[in-house]
Amino acid sequence: MPATKAQIKAHNKYNKSHYDRLEMQVPKGEKESITKHAKEYDGTLNKFLNRAVREAMERDKNK
Repeated sequence: MPATKAQIKAHNKYNKSHYDRLEMQVPKGEKESITKHAKEYDGTLNKFLNRAVREAMERDKNK
């Protein structure tokens, strides 16, 4: 059953109050390979990007 307008509104309100959004640009054609890799290893693009950022930040701290 599809979500109701009220459910969508509540979901969007929750996301807006609990998460920040980042926008990322990649060269044309690269999005597909990144998304495929992310799904294979992390399940979602969001999980993959979060993991990649955290790992890079940790490496940078240890330099």
